[in-house]
Amino acid sequence: QVQLVESGGGLVQAGGSLRLSCAASGSIFSINAMGWYRQAPGKQRELVATITSGGSTNYADSAKGRFTISRDNAKNTVYLQMNSMKPEDTAVYYCNEALVTLTSHPHEYDYWGQGTQVTVSS
Repeated sequence: QVQLVESGGGLVQAGGSLRLSCAASGSIFSINAMGWYRQAPGKQRELVATITSGGSTNYADSAKGRFTISRDNAKNTVYLQMNSMKPEDTAVYYCNEALVTLTSHPHEYDYWGQGTQVTVSS
């Protein structure tokens, strides 16, 4: 019923930038919190940044000052602008959205994207 499609990953040199996008489609009633997480090889998935429906943001310490999360509610899309990238940013990045569907209303459920690989070379 709901699909999250990510795009924008790839290979970038240290110091470079990438912009990730995650678009939700399907029978969506409303989208509350949106976020980005990442998982490096051999490590647990970790929070990168979140944004509420009102636009309040929260960042992991590793992302502060370099990454910016934003959302376009009209397009059901969340973005992650990543600047001054470092090799330690290399990971699979996943978007997460807490949303209410037309059939689940008023209940909210978490949905995940399929993940997009980001590789930063030194």
